[in-house]
Amino acid sequence: MPLTTPSVFPPGSDPLVQFPSRRSVVHSTKGIVACTQPLAAKCGIEILDAGGNCADAAVAVAAGLNITEPASTGIGGDMFCLFYDAKTKKVSALNGSGRAGAKCTLETIRESLGLPAGDTGGKIDMQSVHAVTVPGAAAGWCDTVARFGSGKVSLEQILAPAVELGEKGFPVSELVTHYWAKAEPVIRAASPNFREMLKDDPSAPDGVRAPRPGEIMKNPTLAATFRALAAEGKKGFYTGRIAEELVKVVRDLGGHLELEDLAHHLEMGSEPVDPISLKFRGQGVAEALKDNVLGDDGKEKDLGLELWEHPPNGQGIVALMALGIIQELEAAGTIPTFGRDDFNSAAYLHVVVEALRIAFADASWWVTDPNVEKVPTAGLVAPEYLRERAGLFDPARATDKPLLHGQPSPALQSSDTVYFAQLRGFGTCIVPAGCGFTLQNRGANFSLDRDHPNVLAPRKRPYHTIIPAAVTNLHDGSLHSVYGVMGGFMQPQGHVQTLLGQIVGGLNPQQALDAPRVCIGAGMPDEGEVMDRTVYAEEGLPEETVEGLRKLGHEVVVVTEQERGMFGRGQIIRWSVDAVENMGIWSAGSDMRGDGAAYPQ
Repeated sequence: MPLTTPSVFPPGSDPLVQFPSRRSVVHSTKGIVACTQPLAAKCGIEILDAGGNCADAAVAVAAGLNITEPASTGIGGDMFCLFYDAKTKKVSALNGSGRAGAKCTLETIRESLGLPAGDTGGKIDMQSVHAVTVPGAAAGWCDTVARFGSGKVSLEQILAPAVELGEKGFPVSELVTHYWAKAEPVIRAASPNFREMLKDDPSAPDGVRAPRPGEIMKNPTLAATFRALAAEGKKGFYTGRIAEELVKVVRDLGGHLELEDLAHHLEMGSEPVDPISLKFRGQGVAEALKDNVLGDDGKEKDLGLELWEHPPNGQGIVALMALGIIQELEAAGTIPTFGRDDFNSAAYLHVVVEALRIAFADASWWVTDPNVEKVPTAGLVAPEYLRERAGLFDPARATDKPLLHGQPSPALQSSDTVYFAQLRGFGTCIVPAGCGFTLQNRGANFSLDRDHPNVLAPRKRPYHTIIPAAVTNLHDGSLHSVYGVMGGFMQPQGHVQTLLGQIVGGLNPQQALDAPRVCIGAGMPDEGEVMDRTVYAEEGLPEETVEGLRKLGHEVVVVTEQERGMFGRGQIIRWSVDAVENMGIWSAGSDMRGDGAAYPQ
């Protein structure tokens, strides 16, 4: 076959314009992997086949995603972990997020940004070097394998499939190329090492460019980073060549990270924390679950679900609070128990949107590093507090004024100033030389207001958008599902909508992900006294739903084509047991907004 054979992708084709595919739920009696990249999923399947468990496979998938979907940052970013132990029926959590540098004081960063010393305004731009915090993912991967792994496969084995993808190359998926091309100018401008994140092409400017759909992309420098981590463990990342190049590029661009900051994270490691949860018995969940509860001992069972999230500094508490508010509204008779025909109706989405707004109003103030500030986590999800916050809901009208955070007990000082940035692909786009990855921009989520709990401070973790989720059955603590929705501040919104889709809409995992979604404030909560009242409605929602939301006072914008990426990309894996064969079944769905799918072992 001649080398000039044309690509299967016609010139000018846009993969994001439509989502015409029909997908079925994928089942397996062994293991299953659902993610946005097929080749990354294969990395996880290989580890499962080698005798590894879900923790081992998750790290393999994360490394594979870093190679095949680098816009998600990967080893240059952070990680959070929720782990369900089937033997003990216990959910554990691990905080693998990094901290600001020891020299990153509020005064230093404000001065570096050219902001007045005494002013409370300003922000850290997402592409600013001052948005870079210590990457926690490398330590998080190692600690996840050490704490939760099977012990049957080494870190070298776990990272080997991703190393091979980086060294031998891989064909790039459609949606990834869209984001890669969009980010190319920023990648070029971000640091002198931009070539490592682009494809070699002698005919392109500077001999490199973003890859196109189906083209082979190699990343040998990232593969070398993985090899160092596999051979030396965490030391291979937080000391030596990689650490030195990371600090060098940051300092060369005016940042303030030091080798001591990386050494500090190496010493501290990932932090074991207690997961947080909310017991949900509302919206007909008992009816939805009754056919899936095995056994009949004559006793009344507590049919409901418990949603588990990572605690602050993660934003999973937003999903818990929103669900809790919906539950309290139903218990008070303010809203009905919605049926399947009500799913994604105007009345239904009005409740979801307003509950999320209230939850974000609290989270935008209270979510920060609990090791530095006192975060009233338990108070925020307490039924009495959620009942109080539910009182802000008007069933007949959308909120038309800024929502202030509440005062759970114990509480901190009060303020009405909040700020959030929308995180973008490739993080800061800053590349340490010879390392093959970009550095995260999580520091952009710090407040620069000295009176805000989430104010920037040395060795402090910012409000973080990454949130894994797990769901267990109330009647026996067994696993119901694990799931997540990527996409910055869309994540807790996606958690609420896809879970309720299964409960209220009676949807299977794939249908729950396929269903059109809404997004408030483009995924961002309110900003100070200027409230973003926009509800972004995804193409596919019924016209009567859109018009119904407008009649309720919502400012609705219908989102189509490329912009649908704002609604995130989710994965759901459900667990059930065949009553006749007494055999467990994994059933998974994967978001049509991504390039991947669910793959059985």
